[in-house]
Amino acid sequence: MKDKGTESVPVQLDNFQDLMHPLNSRMTVENIISEAMVYHRIVPRSESRKRVDELLDLVGLNTNFARRFPHEFSGGQRQRIGIARALATNPDFIVCDEPISALDVSIQAQVVNLLEDLKHQLGLTYLFIAHDLSMVRHISDRVAVMYLGRIVELTTKDRLYEDPKHPYTEALLSAIPIPDPEIEEKRKLIVLKGDISTSLKKPEGCNFAPRCPKVMPKCHKIDPAYREIEKEHYCACHIYN
Repeated sequence: MKDKGTESVPVQLDNFQDLMHPLNSRMTVENIISEAMVYHRIVPRSESRKRVDELLDLVGLNTNFARRFPHEFSGGQRQRIGIARALATNPDFIVCDEPISALDVSIQAQVVNLLEDLKHQLGLTYLFIAHDLSMVRHISDRVAVMYLGRIVELTTKDRLYEDPKHPYTEALLSAIPIPDPEIEEKRKLIVLKGDISTSLKKPEGCNFAPRCPKVMPKCHKIDPAYREIEKEHYCACHIYN
């Protein structure tokens, strides 16, 4: 983040995963959204209410909500308040950690559509962290798959979902349900067996070796290099080394 007195904060990190605790229950929506912009002197305090109203309108909330408190809102509304707060410092890059995991399915699409609209309208870049692979495909341009804290595959979303390379990615994608009974019945689910390692007890060699269905002897001894195996397609697996 930039120091006080600057016009914008290029990176904004917000905990979207918890819908209640990140919003101070003792502060009004106006104070929650304006706190960062006033601290960084992005707008004078005298003009902060005007900017709060603009942000509330931007995320689809009534400007009359500015005087209310977080407990007076639904989960979807609180998420929109969190998004407005993230936008208050005029960031170029926003980290969205599980932004829809705590929402009802009926509300998830609304929030994702809002994020997409804001991305195009404001020229934003998101780091979207999620376990919902269907939603990841919907919102992402590029997708990175991580296992035990390390990126094991990175490429465009279309290439990843159509031609996954890493065995862990293949297993993840095989678990995505397809809303067609005939296709779903014919699909092969990849069930991972073996011990699940932890960041405190990592195996020798490849982190995924104890559970990998395509494991080779050297996987238990040598950590595979993360490299470009095709144009704009990166993978850390001995199969491609």
